[in-house]
Amino acid sequence: MKKFKRFTALGLTAALAVSALAGCGQKAEETTAAPEQTEAASEEAKEEAKPEAKEGEGKVYYLNFKPEQADQWVELAKQYTEETGIQVDVQTAASNTYEQTLKSEMAKEDAPTLFQVNGPVGLATWSDYCADLKDTEIYKQLQSDDYALIEDGAVKGIAYVIETYGIIYNKKLLNDYFAADWSTVKSIDELNNFEALKTVADEIQAHKDELGVLGAFASAGMDSSSDWRFKTHLANLPIYYEYKADEITKTDAIKGTYLENYKNIFDLYINDATCEKTELGAKTGTDASSEFALGEAVFYQNGTWAYNDIKDNEVADEDLGMLPIYIGVEGEENQGLCTGSENYWCINAKASEADQKATADFLAWVITSDAGRDMLANQMGFVTPFKTFGDYLPTNPLVVANEEYTKAGKTPVSWNFTTMPSEEWKNGVGNALLEYAQGTGDWANVEKAFVEGWKTEYELANKE
Repeated sequence: MKKFKRFTALGLTAALAVSALAGCGQKAEETTAAPEQTEAASEEAKEEAKPEAKEGEGKVYYLNFKPEQADQWVELAKQYTEETGIQVDVQTAASNTYEQTLKSEMAKEDAPTLFQVNGPVGLATWSDYCADLKDTEIYKQLQSDDYALIEDGAVKGIAYVIETYGIIYNKKLLNDYFAADWSTVKSIDELNNFEALKTVADEIQAHKDELGVLGAFASAGMDSSSDWRFKTHLANLPIYYEYKADEITKTDAIKGTYLENYKNIFDLYINDATCEKTELGAKTGTDASSEFALGEAVFYQNGTWAYNDIKDNEVADEDLGMLPIYIGVEGEENQGLCTGSENYWCINAKASEADQKATADFLAWVITSDAGRDMLANQMGFVTPFKTFGDYLPTNPLVVANEEYTKAGKTPVSWNFTTMPSEEWKNGVGNALLEYAQGTGDWANVEKAFVEGWKTEYELANKE
């Protein structure tokens, strides 16, 4: 068995500043000078390695949201600097700490010139810091204003990746289940609703040794690197169906109509899993991805961005599929995958004009150059909303799975979690979910955090 590839990006801390311009360090055995001499030499080497900045042309500082693409952004920044001489620095916030890191960095003299917001709620917080992008190349190349955040005629943010999530599955293991004489569901076509999903998961869990897995689902880790999958992405499903039933797109008082459905799918995740429920508080996103990548679990809730974490391990590309997240709602047989964006580029309006121009130029290069397009589409696996990517479509099999649902006429689930009232609301739901899973709290606390917490956080937001 291959050794699972540990993901450096997932282990980054919020304080990790990654400069695309850093010089190479010496090998340990060659470092024989005194510490102060070594430090001085190292700093001198770094300065020599930096391209000479062109006066008046500004610089770029990107605060990246996505830890799983941290290394690729550093490499892309390096390529741009080598090509143009313009300094581009990249810092990546640790998982689930972006807003906190952004507030801290924006308070500094050298604040980010490029950052992101997660949608209308995020824009409400950072609007004064968002320059108008209507004259930029990235806006001119945008396929539709559906991918822009527009406020009072100003283009404040532009989505740079359209992503999809659902229940990733291992086709080989699932086919082994279908072929077993004890299985009830016999084909992927029958696996199109919650009742079928529960039957499959329960039977896999009962026969896990026979199938050679640790559980039906990878661990539903509830630490900060993983809990967003449930307090945000999974929570989107009951919100989506409530909005759909009430014919609304946002609310200041969620009713919780589909919270019993939310409970049913979460129960399935934590009962038919690779670990005991009491262990979930310590389980990480890396634990979950490694369990799936090594073939220890059949199912794993995540999105197209998880492909880089899975590939080159035990699950072949041709064995990767993705199911919609079924929660037992009428008509869900026609449901597609959850598709949308919470990743909008914004240029800091409070940065100097030179830095704003340098940042806009860098983004233009990212979406028009061969190096930039190849990195976003082929290395990062992004589906982008820009006209320039016609010849750069990702080969990510999870993206292909979404295309198949679209061609089949399935209705995608929109990303309504950009209307969630605050990060504090998500944290309240996440804490209640963990307590419920561990047996130290009951489901009523989840419902309270979901409904009462929503109302409270919206009221607080409106007071500010």
